Amino acid sequence: MEYKYEVGDIVKLKKKHPCGSFEWEILRVGADFRLKCIGCGHQIMIDRKSVVKNTRGLRHKND
Repeated sequence: MEYKYEVGDIVKLKKKHPCGSFEWEILRVGADFRLKCIGCGHQIMIDRKSVVKNTRGLRHKND
């Protein structure tokens, strides 16, 4: 399934963060993504290929 990623969306990834959360807010979209953990607020930069490969769900900001 192909997702359309936009800033503000919540993406659910395959692996959980050490804080226990699977969900990340998208802060930047491009060749790299900036994601913020919903559980603890930690921010990471990750390449698009990894995000696309590990996405298990996507909630749009206006849903």
